[in-house]
Amino acid sequence: MNPAATGFFGTMLVGACMAILIAASSASAPAFANNDSGKPSQEKLSKAFKGKLPITELTEDEAVLHALNRLGYGPRPGDLERVRRMGLEKWIERQLHPDSIDDAALDQRLSAYPTLAMSSQKLLEKYPPEAQAAKKQGLTKDEYQDQMDEKPRAAVAHLAQSTNSDRAQIELAKIQGPRRIVTELSMAKLDRAVYSDRQLEAVMEDFWFNHFNVFENKGADRWMLTAYVRDSIRPHTIAKFQDLLLATAKSPAMLFFLDNWLSADPLASKQYQQEMAMRRRRYQGIFMGGYPPGTFPGNTMPGTSAAANQKKQERGINENYGREVMELHTLGVDGGYTQQDVIEMAKCLTGWTVHEPRRDPQFFFDNRIHTNGKKVVLGRTFNYGGMKDGEEALKMLADQPATAHFISTEMARHFVSDNPPAPLVDRMAQTFLNSHGEIHEVLKTMIYSPEFWSRETYRAKVKTPFELAASTARALNSEVAVPVQLVQWVGRMGEPLFQCQPPTGYSDKAETWVNTGALLNRLNFAMTLAGGKMLGTSVDMESLLGKDASGDAEMALSRSLDVFLDSQVAPATHQVLEQRLNDPQIVQARLDDPVKHVNEGMIAGLVLGAPEFQRR
Repeated sequence: MNPAATGFFGTMLVGACMAILIAASSASAPAFANNDSGKPSQEKLSKAFKGKLPITELTEDEAVLHALNRLGYGPRPGDLERVRRMGLEKWIERQLHPDSIDDAALDQRLSAYPTLAMSSQKLLEKYPPEAQAAKKQGLTKDEYQDQMDEKPRAAVAHLAQSTNSDRAQIELAKIQGPRRIVTELSMAKLDRAVYSDRQLEAVMEDFWFNHFNVFENKGADRWMLTAYVRDSIRPHTIAKFQDLLLATAKSPAMLFFLDNWLSADPLASKQYQQEMAMRRRRYQGIFMGGYPPGTFPGNTMPGTSAAANQKKQERGINENYGREVMELHTLGVDGGYTQQDVIEMAKCLTGWTVHEPRRDPQFFFDNRIHTNGKKVVLGRTFNYGGMKDGEEALKMLADQPATAHFISTEMARHFVSDNPPAPLVDRMAQTFLNSHGEIHEVLKTMIYSPEFWSRETYRAKVKTPFELAASTARALNSEVAVPVQLVQWVGRMGEPLFQCQPPTGYSDKAETWVNTGALLNRLNFAMTLAGGKMLGTSVDMESLLGKDASGDAEMALSRSLDVFLDSQVAPATHQVLEQRLNDPQIVQARLDDPVKHVNEGMIAGLVLGAPEFQRR
């Protein structure tokens, strides 16, 4: 643990964080009811700058900072000036149309991760489960593990092992086998947040993955996640909700996670099994003389009774996805559905399955196990037959007023406040219904609302660990060559990527992230990154603070506050930070010795660990 983040000062700073962050998360007691920058709160903003945006309570600097923090992962050095020159409304309109933004530089970075372009089947071939790979090579599990341990040593033998980047490459090379898949997916997610110019699209991708959460450690899902994010989530982040819902519903990752791939009409499944048994007997009679009737090579394991095998083959309706698609994905827990609606929805989705999860994990519809006949969900009858039963039922859910209200509430909670204003949610829900779920239009209604730009909303959201990691790297203008340790720090701060087990996803409320242990971890993270001690990441503090700040602690603090917080800091925080400036770790001198060089990285880390930077 970083010594600067422990002891009396660490306790003081974490205590200040706790007090101010708790205040910030309360809608009735915003932490900054007044203008922190000292500028008049009713500053007249030019039409060229704000266009039709209803900004009346924030200054120009505050409005830009607010937009960059809420619609992206925070500013990089120079971003505030660039947005001011472009005009805030124009910047927002470009973000709402991500295809208009060239992101070639990000694409070049992502090309370092070959797994991102692979199909689930290809990933299974290249990174098979350990037991399967060992068996294929005729090795014991221990022998196979020894072989995997040797691979990273060979891969990094040419590296000097002395530079920050080399050591990061060595650490990354240790991650072999199936773990490599989600490691690259996580690193790409961070790269996208830090470097993409399509900031709103990156935020929405994170939002929707959390909404349609899938847990990487459930069985075969590890091999399906890459395709899920790439093919089901990303193309629909700012498009039509109905299309996003259908894409996730047909994703092998979701079908496997919520067990719908096993869901089958009991009678149809029994009939299918009987037909298969008849085919086997016919096949055996023609080609396989000598096998007892009713058996088939490889069908029944030695020592397994016929009754046990028959029980294993019995399948029925699985309600997991039918319930979660209503409770978590569309209507919400108070959406007006009943247990019978859950059962009927599950019947509509029978036959939506995965071919072979560990061999050919592709979605397909199996009509042989589908529940045919009339099914009634929320009072509407579905009797189209085949896959259309499920498709029409999902489209019906997507168009429900309860869905419009639930999705609008979730979006407003993420972008506006933990307890979003009811009138804003109502307007967003109405736009959702009028536009038939056009996410772009719902976002626009939210952004062009006075509630989004209110003083009460400003810096009222606490950053999640992922948001903090991305915004800190952006604020420092970090060069993240190998983000493996950055990913690990996100997990250490409490949000391991793609590892949220409940289908609810990670919480979007401050209360989840505001506690003493978590805030101490955040401070340590900021000190590590700003101090240049994170493998795979480099920071040029001189370019951020200026060469003359290296010998003056007060100047380094003043410029850090300006660069990272636009000098908007509470007096209590400023006082705590100033009290640290004479610490020997910062001035790097003892007693009356002259100060020759201050630890700028530590000063920057303390500012980035302060409560003001923990909020967005």
